Amino acid sequence: MFSRCMNLMALIGFVAVLFAFNPTAARSGEDEKQVSLYDRLGGLAPVSVVVSDFIDAVVPDSILNENPAIAAARDLVPAPYLKYHVTAMMCQSTGGPCQYHGRGMKESHAHLNITEVEWDRMVTLFKEVLAKHKVPPQESRELLEVIGSTKADIVCTSLVC
Repeated sequence: MFSRCMNLMALIGFVAVLFAFNPTAARSGEDEKQVSLYDRLGGLAPVSVVVSDFIDAVVPDSILNENPAIAAARDLVPAPYLKYHVTAMMCQSTGGPCQYHGRGMKESHAHLNITEVEWDRMVTLFKEVLAKHKVPPQESRELLEVIGSTKADIVCTSLVC
């Protein structure tokens, strides 16, 4: 049922994008605004579902939990709380109306000592969730750019984070 809803929302978003960029479509005379990534993804419902599934994949991941700091953080930060903050951040960073009020990426990840391997695993899990929900290639690339923009603040590049 949800896949149908996601597919319908994607179709509606796709049709809206086609209409918005069709030079022969009727215009109101106002300058056309570029459709945000948030809107092309279908809004808060699909964004929150993708984030929820992503957190559901990340939390129990054995590769990520080999890092004792990450495993310990699972006990301190409940998955629903993490889903709330990541959804707000993704909503805001894709042009949606949400406001992220959590800590900065560097502050919230420094103590986790996240390695390049762990980062790559997280990106792999994110790509799998995007594929599961049939997020179109362009939007997937843009979401990966959003995620990638946080890497320098999350991954430890030296012995001290």
